[in-house]
Amino acid sequence: MDGDPAVESQLDGFSLILPLPYRIAFILVLGVWAWGLNLHYLHLLKIDVASLIKYPSRSSSSSLPHHQRTYALATTITIPFLFSIFFFWTLTRGQPSAVLAWDFIPQSYLFLLFLLFLIPYKRLSPNGRFRFLTTLKRISIGGIAEAQDGKFGDILLADVLTSYAKVLGDLFVSLCMFLSAGKSSTDKPDRGCGGQYIVPIIISIPSVIRLRQCLIEYMRVRKNPTQHSGWGGQHLANALKYSSAFPVVVLSALQRGYDPNKIGLSETGIFRLWLFFVFLNSFYSFYWDVAKDWDLTLFPSLLSSAFPSVFPPSVTTTSFHSNQVPPAQAHPWGLRPHTHFHTPQIYYTAIGLDLLLRCTWSLKLSPHLDHWNDLEGTIFLLEMAEVVRRWVWIFFRVETEWVRVRSGASAVDEMLLMPMGR
Repeated sequence: MDGDPAVESQLDGFSLILPLPYRIAFILVLGVWAWGLNLHYLHLLKIDVASLIKYPSRSSSSSLPHHQRTYALATTITIPFLFSIFFFWTLTRGQPSAVLAWDFIPQSYLFLLFLLFLIPYKRLSPNGRFRFLTTLKRISIGGIAEAQDGKFGDILLADVLTSYAKVLGDLFVSLCMFLSAGKSSTDKPDRGCGGQYIVPIIISIPSVIRLRQCLIEYMRVRKNPTQHSGWGGQHLANALKYSSAFPVVVLSALQRGYDPNKIGLSETGIFRLWLFFVFLNSFYSFYWDVAKDWDLTLFPSLLSSAFPSVFPPSVTTTSFHSNQVPPAQAHPWGLRPHTHFHTPQIYYTAIGLDLLLRCTWSLKLSPHLDHWNDLEGTIFLLEMAEVVRRWVWIFFRVETEWVRVRSGASAVDEMLLMPMGR
């Protein structure tokens, strides 16, 4: 079968080295390492993440810090991943027929990864894994805890799932191809496996989860209003943000399986609709990241700079260290009075990176780059980029929550929209 044109045409060079199941595994393992780095750096900044997500404190001073336990778990799942992929490379040697035949090796690692999160082994951070699974169970139907029971942790995990939406879709594709007769999970991904709309539905589930959480928050405000909560409009605005992802998913699926006899719209018309909704979703989400999730004053500052007579400056641009108490309303341009990261440039870099990675869809607008979007290597890099964006986002979202709590903002929790990178 080696050299068979039918096989050669299905597998590109990237898929021969890193087939779909290993790409999924790599991003999942990377996510655990990224969460460990989040915990580690925030610990160095003396931000107590455990208290924010209502995670039980360490039983004794001799217990390992949370980030070290996360690193231990990450190491445990990385070692078999490396063994599996090197064993796979040794057996296949880049031959298409062998890559297709040995698909059960990478699929076995995904099964092992699933088991490692379930088995009650003490050295694998059992409390952390149990907390993860119970939280995942609660949010899987869009549930959300009360603030005192770990609402912030529920929101973080649910937001992380939105960044892993396409990875979850690929996980289904991999399993579907593995279980389908005559298919191999290491073949060119068939993203129509199981039906044209199954994968788009799976990709939409994380946004549905966050949408329901926002609506629950809105109903809580309506049921028990306070002087600070208002009428709950911010929760509806956040729900609208997640709703804006659905047209993008649907129109992307229609473009992939375009049939003018069934759809009733021209291909150009569908593309223009997709462009409108992806633009709306990206920039609405970017605004929310900066203004609501990170509590930064970038947009009022931009308006004040552009139209000083209409929007007079309400803050003073200055500089100070995070261990100093800044004067009221004084902070670096576009930021906020209380910050924990060492220089304003870190915040500006994060803002720029967030905007850049939210607009990767713009590659489709270039006739020179458009064909790259359908390559498996490009799809993998875009999925990686979204995970990296969420990882950076987590640092600033957790820091913002810490500032709110330390500033007494916990007393006005309902007033703040709680939108998460792990």
